[in-house]
Amino acid sequence: MNKFPYPLIISRDMMDAPPNAYALVNGNITYPDISGIVRFYDTPYKGIILYAEFFHLPLYTPANIPSFYGFHIHKYGDCSDNFANTDGHFNPNNQPHPYHAGDLPPVTSCDGYSWMCVYIQQLRLKDIIGRSVILHNKADDFITQPSGNSGDKIACGIIEPWTF
Repeated sequence: MNKFPYPLIISRDMMDAPPNAYALVNGNITYPDISGIVRFYDTPYKGIILYAEFFHLPLYTPANIPSFYGFHIHKYGDCSDNFANTDGHFNPNNQPHPYHAGDLPPVTSCDGYSWMCVYIQQLRLKDIIGRSVILHNKADDFITQPSGNSGDKIACGIIEPWTF
């Protein structure tokens, strides 16, 4: 049975519209070439649509074989000190990993480029504005507590309302 009042349809028109919030992502001192943007769209249902694009991700595998990176929303929107001030995953309901509200699907990169779009029912825009999105250098294993053994924080962006 469909739980949504309407079929969930992501149209090209919506993706061309300005987002409700965004995060400009930049790499840390070890990976300064990483860049990207994460766009957040409100939906008429519960949840948001997250649309992300990343460039110059480090290559951990031979060419044309995807690399995987942990991707999370972290508690604080402070990318200073090589991202140490972002704290842990956004987890307002004190759930074990991988059930934090900030646990996101992994980013898959091929030759340093990644694009993804995902509907996330457990997030609301009002709850994530001012927090950060983080890319980690290892894939999230979805088991290890408290953060999936996803390695170092290699890129960060602060989630801000779209005001342009």
